[in-house]
Formats: sequence, structure tokens, C-alpha cells
Amino acid sequence: MRPRQADQITDRQPGVAGADAVTGTSAAARWAMPFADQPRYIQLETVTKCNARCPFCPQNEIVRDPARMPAATWRKIVDDTRGWGIVYRPFLTNEPFVDKRQPEIVRYIKQHDPTAKVEYNTNGELVTEELAHALLEAGVDIMRFSIDGLSRETYEPSRVGVSYDHVYERVPRFLEIWDQEGYRDRVFTEVRMIEMPENRHEIDDFKAFWQPRCSEVVITNAYQWPWTGQKREDAVAKPCLKILDELFFYSNGNATICCWDVHERAVIGNVTDQSVLEIWQSYAAQHLRGLLDDGRRDLIHLCSRCNAYAGFDFSRFEVG
Repeated sequence: MRPRQADQITDRQPGVAGADAVTGTSAAARWAMPFADQPRYIQLETVTKCNARCPFCPQNEIVRDPARMPAATWRKIVDDTRGWGIVYRPFLTNEPFVDKRQPEIVRYIKQHDPTAKVEYNTNGELVTEELAHALLEAGVDIMRFSIDGLSRETYEPSRVGVSYDHVYERVPRFLEIWDQEGYRDRVFTEVRMIEMPENRHEIDDFKAFWQPRCSEVVITNAYQWPWTGQKREDAVAKPCLKILDELFFYSNGNATICCWDVHERAVIGNVTDQSVLEIWQSYAAQHLRGLLDDGRRDLIHLCSRCNAYAGFDFSRFEVG
């Protein structure tokens, strides 16, 4: 699938005061964000599927072909970026371990590249003991388990379709193997919970249960994907942190600026006929960075319905 041009991922509005006719940005940007010369984090949608039907996630809306990223595609992304010190995340809006190739992917990433790291975020249900050994032996660096409740009563409504019994059997077993077989100093493990009214009363007990078993416990807040009910006036007139040093690839090779871009509204290139660096340095990418530096999310199709980082203080990046 060929990427859309920059003018097709922006929402042009006639008569924007002070806007440049080509880029849509003003002559002097309001912020100067520290964009990286090349990506530091790369996410790969190796499959489009998930074993869960979480009510807060739009994953079940994804209709993409192919449903499984060809090996040639993910290998090219890795080969294009060897030696860059990349943290590779072989997942996007999906459950990574629906894809049985993950140990193979880890081994390929780590092969002949001591700078590379591999990170996963998983609901944990599919992480069997066999898979645990395979991932650890392949060289995984970071394992994050998203578990939104301690009791069955709080867990099951938020993680629909995922077996509570499997999660509370398999994740502790993974952490036992990690601890007992000498991986504690080599692999970072995290158990995180999205704080919601339904599970808030369990936070202290959740920490007490998981903290002795892993590297860190994190309680985080729910976020809102763009285009999930926001109106144009809800868009935040600020820059964005997602575009600074991250790049995201769909199963079809298309690259987007944002991990929350479920429906490919901000595609800036395709790795099947461009290199990763060419995509990162492309006119489309620079165009969108310029708009975000000027706080013009309203001119970007994806971002025109996004209120992320509304409370973030960007003052240190302001142009004097």
C-alpha cells in the first residue's frame, strides 16, 4: 500500500492566519521540540489480532491486510536500523503473543547487534512456561504485563475474553523462571495496572502481591485514542511527545507517526519501497513535525481529534 501524501494527512482549512501556503505552519514556530535524527523506538505490528476484547480499546476495529506482517518486512525494518541502539517493540494495538514467531523475532533482532533491545507489553494469558523459556533464552530485555485487577471480580470486566486463571498462573510462573534461572539482572520486568474506579480499592493489595515478584509495579492512567469521541474543538493546541523519537509500522509496511493511529490516518511512508531513515526524514514527517511545533494539531487529520498531553508543560521548549 502506497503512503498518502502529506496534503492527504492534513486537514487544510482556508484562511488560516499566518499559515505558510506549503507547510501550513507559521513563519516562526511556537515550540522547538527535540526531534531525534533517527528513531530510538520502533513498534512492529507483526499481527493485527488480540486474544482480548477490552472495552476501552479499539483493537477490534482493525481491518488490515495482511493480518500477519511478512517476515521480509519485519526483517527489513530491523536490518535498516541495526546498530542504532533501537528499542524494538514487536506489537502495536494487538497482543504480541498471538504471533508464534516472537522468539524468532527476538533472536533476529539481537543477532550481531549488542545495541538493540526488545520490549513487550502483554496481557500475559498466552505466555506459557515454554514461551517464557524461549523468550528469555532468545534475549528479551523488557517484559511488561498489563493486569488490571487483583481479584477476578475487578479483572474480568476490563479484560474481556482473557482467562483470569491463566494470567494468575502464567505470569507468576514467568517471573519465577526469570528470578530462579538468573535473568533478574538481565531482564527488566514490570506489572502494570490501569487505574479505574472499579479497581482503585485494590491498588495497595495489587502492589503488595506483585512487587516482590517483579522489578517494578506501575499504576497508570487510562488514555484516550484519537477519534474516539473527541470533537475538533477538543484538540489540544500543543506539540506532541509521540513523534519525537518513535516510529510505528503496520503489518502492511506502512509507517505512522503515532501508536494510537489505529485506522492509518497519519501514514508517512512504506518500508517496502523506502528505508526507515528515508521515512523518518521524509517530507511528510517533517511537515507534520512543523505543524506540531506550531501547535496546529487541528491541521493534521489524525491529531485534529486528539487531546493527549493536555496537562503536559511544554514551556521549556518554547521559542524565545
